[in-house]
Amino acid sequence: NGAGKTTLLKMLNGLIKPDAGVIEIRGRVGALIALGAGFNPILTGRENIYINAAVLGLSRKEVDSKMEEIIEFSEIRDFIDSPIQSYSSGMQVRLGFSIATALEPDVLLVDEVLAVGDLAFRMKCITKIESLMHSGTAVLLVSHSMIDIMRICSRVMVLGGGELLFDGGVSQGIIEYEK
Repeated sequence: NGAGKTTLLKMLNGLIKPDAGVIEIRGRVGALIALGAGFNPILTGRENIYINAAVLGLSRKEVDSKMEEIIEFSEIRDFIDSPIQSYSSGMQVRLGFSIATALEPDVLLVDEVLAVGDLAFRMKCITKIESLMHSGTAVLLVSHSMIDIMRICSRVMVLGGGELLFDGGVSQGIIEYEK
């Protein structure tokens, strides 16, 4: 905790600027970083889907074609027309993940927020992440779950105090993390 993981993801997503240097990402970025980040709490889930998609440069027609997929995956159909402020943290994660992945990002940034969801939804998310990876999406996962790291990752970076402590294979990365 406090190593700089979420700050790094926020820089990669363009939410904050680095103090020095330049970050360049090619392609569409989907991100699930901070719980509720990017959501307007007084708008409904459906309205927030349109806003999030517009920020990514999608047209209303493109969003309309993905709307059912997003609602279905999120499993919050009964609440999609309610304000986000009435959603539980798990419901916000469900909607955020559904939006981030349905919009077919070239790069997907995922922070610890998957730990909020129930086990069945977490497994559904991991399966979706694996599917995106097989279709060419680069995934940057921040997690303290070594099980998720072993299942999803092909490379591990260990951060500490804002510094890169390790960058390499998964097995050795887990050993370095556990030190």
